Amino acid sequence: MSKPLSDHDKRKQISVRGIAGVENVAELKVAFNRHFHFTLVKDRNVANKRDYYFALANTVRDHLVGRWIRTQQYYYEKDPKRVYYISLEFYMGRTLQNTMVNLALENACDEAIYQLGLDMEELEDMEEDAGLGNGGLGCLAACFLDSMASLGLAAYGYGIRYEFGIFNQKIVNGWQVEEADDWLRYGNPWEKARPESMRPVKFYGRTEHTPDGVKWVDTQMGEKNKVLLWQLDATNEPSMNMDSVINVGGYIQAVLDRNLCENISRVLYPNDNFFENKELRLKQEYFVVAATLQDIVRRFKASMFWLQRDCPHRLRRVAIQLNDTHPAMAIPELMRVLLDEEKLGWDKAWDVCVRTCAYTNHTVLPEALERWPIDLFHHLLPRHLEIIFEINRRFMEVREFPGDNDRLLNMAHLCIVGSHAVNGVARIHSEILIATLFKDFYELDPHKFQNKTNGITPRRWLVMCNPGLAEVIAEKIGEEFIRDLDQLKRLLKFVNDDAFIRDIAKVKQENKLKFAVHLEEHYKVKINPQSMFDFQVKRIHEYKRQLLNCLHMITYYNRIKKEPNKHWTPRTIMVGGKAAPGYHTAKMIIRLITAIGEVVNHDPVVGDRLKVIFLENYRVTLAEKAIPSADLSEQISTAGTEASGTGNMKFMLNGALTIGTMDGANVEMYYNRIPELKQAMDQIAGGFFSPKQPDLFKELVDLLMHHDRFKVFADYEAYIKCQDKVNQLYKNPKEWTKMVIHNIAGCGKFSSDRTIAQYAREIWGIEPSLEKIPAPDEKLK
Repeated sequence: MSKPLSDHDKRKQISVRGIAGVENVAELKVAFNRHFHFTLVKDRNVANKRDYYFALANTVRDHLVGRWIRTQQYYYEKDPKRVYYISLEFYMGRTLQNTMVNLALENACDEAIYQLGLDMEELEDMEEDAGLGNGGLGCLAACFLDSMASLGLAAYGYGIRYEFGIFNQKIVNGWQVEEADDWLRYGNPWEKARPESMRPVKFYGRTEHTPDGVKWVDTQMGEKNKVLLWQLDATNEPSMNMDSVINVGGYIQAVLDRNLCENISRVLYPNDNFFENKELRLKQEYFVVAATLQDIVRRFKASMFWLQRDCPHRLRRVAIQLNDTHPAMAIPELMRVLLDEEKLGWDKAWDVCVRTCAYTNHTVLPEALERWPIDLFHHLLPRHLEIIFEINRRFMEVREFPGDNDRLLNMAHLCIVGSHAVNGVARIHSEILIATLFKDFYELDPHKFQNKTNGITPRRWLVMCNPGLAEVIAEKIGEEFIRDLDQLKRLLKFVNDDAFIRDIAKVKQENKLKFAVHLEEHYKVKINPQSMFDFQVKRIHEYKRQLLNCLHMITYYNRIKKEPNKHWTPRTIMVGGKAAPGYHTAKMIIRLITAIGEVVNHDPVVGDRLKVIFLENYRVTLAEKAIPSADLSEQISTAGTEASGTGNMKFMLNGALTIGTMDGANVEMYYNRIPELKQAMDQIAGGFFSPKQPDLFKELVDLLMHHDRFKVFADYEAYIKCQDKVNQLYKNPKEWTKMVIHNIAGCGKFSSDRTIAQYAREIWGIEPSLEKIPAPDEKLK
């Protein structure tokens, strides 16, 4: 007779190992049916495409969750050093297809959905973009999370689960109009709420200094729940029709009015470096770090190293990376926790703080570095202001350093002083930081400063979005490049291989045909798929110099009009990006682009030799369609102003050539010396592109003529000459494709896997591992 099992042994049956994996088409169909009927409680008589999407998403999610649970178990057993990546932006895009690719389920899911009589593309289009970022910063964070997982790091991303992400952009009569991005209106199958993890986050109040230490009293607090992102739990909220178009100037206020008392996790601020509601923005920044640090401390105290009480060793088990200045409050908040709650002395607490925190800078523009009024800080976070003053006092005692008399807290300076490592995101960017913006800090502590050139994940930005190109590459060099992008250098052996050149060109043309169909369906513009696809897609800003691109559009248009019988290289110029709602000049730039398109696209003399299209509501999902089709990537920001875009890397990896930036000189000299520039400016100023409103673009003309801070005129001539060379090269398809192959082969450095490996080794003190964690149905070793 067998011995009765104890309750403890019985509970061992509650294990992810006891759940069969979903690996083949038949099992996927069964799981799909189960979720469709039992999770969604639907049948096919009442179901719509979104229901089928949710059933598929839950089916794939099961596979993902099993691995996630096993990973957490593995971390608990091995207790590795943890990395906590704090960012106010995570621009994730869609999750379904990316997850299927990463789990090697895409082919099986495709077949299962086909056998069920459904269309995979239609289901994928039901998913909302998770637009929790303005652009580059959030896209980079998403790529980094992918690489952290691929490199076997025990890493966690922390941010805010904004109820409304970056706004949806509509173009109405040529103008940008903002609509709320209610991305959660149908729910999100990729998240799991953890209401049991709710914790208090305090604001306002005052501090009391007592014999037992400092107390922060008379505070107000909110509650939040943790998914992968923090959210404030708001109740009793007034209603608002978020489907209506929001007034351009009042976009943020219209969203915030839904709940005047608890808006912290309501809306992502557009990146215009100016916040009308500064208190709410500061609340957001403190909210995410306060909630995150409570979770970090909870996890740390549950670890084996905490139980060993070996304090010096334990303090090296956590790394916190601050993604730009937005999470800078992590430094005084960590000090508050260590001083007031854990009762450490200042020196010990400061040593822990500096060892733990590291800071990544993403801008060289001084106006983009956050500064907060002291009065606002004192009102909202009085204890933290005391700590910051003490950090400043002690720093000034040991360093002779010029003071700051504008009564503003410089968050970048706080990050530098409170971190053991500071890095820029491209070699030139890092050099500019230490030579200008942070020169004084660098001279005081040069070893603190590093460079970590940004990168992108090849899983999403090649394998998923451009499977045809990935397959052609894999046929030549195998699939190792997916995990080691440096392997692409091996393509150089085939640069003169005619068959390989034809295969690369064929994939590009197929992608162009697909995108041409998309443009015709969504923009009602028929374009020449044999034309050069010329893209400039990024946030609309003066320093990004969409205006320089506009001048080229007009110049090329004028040349075709002047010599219509000449053999011109056909071009389709596409510009995409969003202007911050309060950034008037950026909105005028969009209006100019659409006005140029209205003239050019309807001119019968020009025909299909030139088209100008503004890509409405450019986002991750649209980028995944556009980038594989690109021939030319416009990276023409003013030299020295762009930290390190990642869009250029995505285009490069997908077989586009790049036109880049050169420095410039005197504005008036260029305007009077170059007839084509003068003609283009006179057309804009004279109402050629706005005949019903001749003075519509007067502000832009004045800006370029008298305040050309970003050297548009200065670079015009060199830019046009370079575009002429591009036109000539495009007429020779074989040579063009050879350059494409060289470009792809040189992409190895720009993998986010390489970037994160450098962060891990040189900042976080962790060795990346390719050790495979046992599958959910396997026993942990």
